[in-house]
Amino acid sequence: MEMKVLLHLADGFEEIEAISVVDILRRAGITIQMVSIMGKREVTGAHNITVIADVLYESVEYSDVDMIILPGGSQGTQIMDKHAGLNEQLVRAVEQGKWVAAICAAPAILGKLGLLKGKSATCYPGLEQHLQDADTSMPDSTIIDGNIITSRGPGTSPHFALTIVEVLKGLELANTIRQEMII
Repeated sequence: MEMKVLLHLADGFEEIEAISVVDILRRAGITIQMVSIMGKREVTGAHNITVIADVLYESVEYSDVDMIILPGGSQGTQIMDKHAGLNEQLVRAVEQGKWVAAICAAPAILGKLGLLKGKSATCYPGLEQHLQDADTSMPDSTIIDGNIITSRGPGTSPHFALTIVEVLKGLELANTIRQEMII
């Protein structure tokens, strides 16, 4: 059975956190789509790199989604945080035991939604207060707690992506890709 993974994009997203995740998951044979929540397929990142999303949020069927991924970037995170439909999908995914992964500033969205209550989580340094009711004491670059994966920032992107590969396809494949990419 093929997994359905969606990475959401909003103007101001952190490019390396989005593109490296898409790249590494595709290397692992995981079907991942970039979803624009901007009403148009062209989405411009925090460092003025424009990417073409695969689909628009409005055309996605979420009932068969296995994982929702949120890259960081201050402006992109603020836009995603205000997107009621995406927030609803995140809550539903966690309630249904589906995977949710967020990196850098994006775990703050999960915190505000109450999805990190009682969980260990991490984020970009200095944003921990937004991870409401989460244990942020672990210094790890990427943390898995239940069905939620969080990570710290641009430099942890490859590790974040490989952690996603590990939970979806196994440690052996993640280690093979890690070796091939010299990570």
